[in-house]
Amino acid sequence: MQFGDINLLFSLSGLVVGVIVGLTGVGGGSLMTPLLIALFAVEPSKAVGSDLLYAALTKSVGTAVHGKNGAVDWQIVRRLALGSVPATLLTFLVMIHYDLAGTKSGVLVTALACVLVVTAFTMLLRGRIVAYLARAVEGVSEFSIAAMTVVTGVVLGVLVTLTSVGAGAIGVTALLVLYPRMATVRIVGSDIAHAVPLTLVAGLGHWYFLGDVDWAMLASLLIGSVPGIYIGAHLAPRLPEAALRTMLAVVLFLVALKLFGVY
Repeated sequence: MQFGDINLLFSLSGLVVGVIVGLTGVGGGSLMTPLLIALFAVEPSKAVGSDLLYAALTKSVGTAVHGKNGAVDWQIVRRLALGSVPATLLTFLVMIHYDLAGTKSGVLVTALACVLVVTAFTMLLRGRIVAYLARAVEGVSEFSIAAMTVVTGVVLGVLVTLTSVGAGAIGVTALLVLYPRMATVRIVGSDIAHAVPLTLVAGLGHWYFLGDVDWAMLASLLIGSVPGIYIGAHLAPRLPEAALRTMLAVVLFLVALKLFGVY
């Protein structure tokens, strides 16, 4: 890869998505992958593979910050990874066997659109979802909570490997239900920390098994996203978070309709 391979349009897209991630804490995979597919006509599996490594690199920085501040529960991270990493590898075997990343890549687009809809509703209704499901797990034993955390990791492993979406909004919501007494900052920090090995394994899997990583595109995205996240993080305290999340949820829903071919 040479400097001339850098695409400034990808960098601009990375900047915009980076600002949104810095403002809301979510939206990286949820926006980047569908943006690459719908706007730049990138092959779905290549968009997913490149975005996974993009997420692994950017969230490594977030993990370092949260870890330094003591905002990561490493036991939760281990439980999630115990489910997500094997699920990721198993998902690759299924993808390869059924050629989901090749001639049937439309399956990936449909899966991505479905997960975007779920993510949008999760962002809009997180409070109600957590309140409703928290009653179901109230009084459950620690062993059961640990088992459900591993199962959550399995679900995230499948979703993220297929679509690169789900580790943020869906993962945080699940952890808020399972660990209601834990501070939100530790929930978010633990979710981000878990996303690093998950997206790294999934991204390397896309590269090794499917050859679905565009390194020049990845570099172009990072050039824009790194300053974008910095800008967004500094603007966040001055803007209403609820309004930002609502706006992002609406955007995700519209992108999902685009991927479904509604317009």
